[in-house]
Amino acid sequence: MDINFKNVSFIYGENTPFEKKALKNINLTIKKGEIVGIIGQTGSGKSTLIQHFNGLLKPTSGDVFIDNKNTKDKDFLKNPFRFKIGLVFQYPEYQLFEETIEKDIAFGPRNMKLSEEEIKNRVKEAMLSMGLDYEEKKDKSPFEISGGQKRRVAIAGVLAMKPEILILDEPTAGLDPRGRDELFSKIKNIYEKEKITVVLISHSMEDIAKIADRIIVMNDGQIYFDKKTKEAFSNVDDLKSVGLNVPQITELMDILRKKGYNFKKNILTVEEAFYEIKREWRKNNDKKYINR
Repeated sequence: MDINFKNVSFIYGENTPFEKKALKNINLTIKKGEIVGIIGQTGSGKSTLIQHFNGLLKPTSGDVFIDNKNTKDKDFLKNPFRFKIGLVFQYPEYQLFEETIEKDIAFGPRNMKLSEEEIKNRVKEAMLSMGLDYEEKKDKSPFEISGGQKRRVAIAGVLAMKPEILILDEPTAGLDPRGRDELFSKIKNIYEKEKITVVLISHSMEDIAKIADRIIVMNDGQIYFDKKTKEAFSNVDDLKSVGLNVPQITELMDILRKKGYNFKKNILTVEEAFYEIKREWRKNNDKKYINR
């Protein structure tokens, strides 16, 4: 399933004193199987953009096509096809409402009119993919577990519908570093297993660098640039001009390189930095050994 935007603009409160143009002439294609990061300052248009991906918002002008189906079509949201697009809002645990974890995760599949056996299988599979033990957790209240587990239950509820496109709006907001790492590990595993399309909004450059293959930078309702991740984070001045920055480890390695260390450019993660420092240390120590 591809996502295509053709000259899309969107205006909140059109023809009122509160009119605000949130998207301006967006042209964009996201191909099946991509992991795309969307970044930008608050108010840049990120959340408005992704709400067009499943027809929650419809363009004021222009068209959005999901798998060649126009979201403006009157039957778009009535089509079972809509279940193929999973949108996880920021703090999705606030959307939990059922009395047990199993019932909450089963809510979407049950609306799909699936058999009880298929619903149960999907709940089990979704819980397993998010690292939740079915027998241990199924009868517990979703309000009696930790914040990180609530987040995973909420995402499992979307995964149980087996979406082909998974859209995550700040999925790690409020989580500690360990919780963030665990959640991204689960998302990466789901992507590799299911080969779904993943679209991720985040204010964390470190999170985006770890998972995204491609980055779309939004600014003032427009696409400022759209590039492969390493190329995007090599444009430090461009990012800073729209109030963004590169991952902290990228900035540190760039400072060290300017001080004379022969490190590669575009180091995006701590793991990459560790191996680069180790490589340079070994090279320098081998030279000392040879020159003795």
